[in-house]
Amino acid sequence: MRVYFAAIGRMKAGAERELFARYFDRIGKTGRSLGITHVQEIELPESRASRAEERKEEEAAALLSALPDAALIVALDENGRTFSSEAFAERLDGWRNNGTPAVAFVVGGPDGHGAAMLSRADLTLAFGPMTWPHQIVRALVAEQVYRALTILTGHPYHRV
Repeated sequence: MRVYFAAIGRMKAGAERELFARYFDRIGKTGRSLGITHVQEIELPESRASRAEERKEEEAAALLSALPDAALIVALDENGRTFSSEAFAERLDGWRNNGTPAVAFVVGGPDGHGAAMLSRADLTLAFGPMTWPHQIVRALVAEQVYRALTILTGHPYHRV
């Protein structure tokens, strides 16, 4: 299974970039034993449209065209579902066991996701009702994917 982290906007150097990079690297290493064959980051520029709805639709179209057609899409959105880490690990394991070729975790632009992305998403995921900076969301989703992998492998990273 391939794992993609796709986002609108470029993450600048700094603590958030370093944290994301740390978990991204760990996913690649830990995931091999679970059949994760490829991990990739996709960053796309923000739309320059003047209206928020136009920006969201342009960004959704760009994200959807950048992802593999067969990818299961997880859109990060404040109105999405929340999971415990264990339940998220079970969901990821189910996708892997069902032969899902790719999973894409997608972070929209400052205005959020366009309707095309939300309607195409297989799952809309939230890290609670609060609004988080997009750079931190990228680090959070990478950490949770890594945590899920450690749960599945029995690694002591996740403690209850």
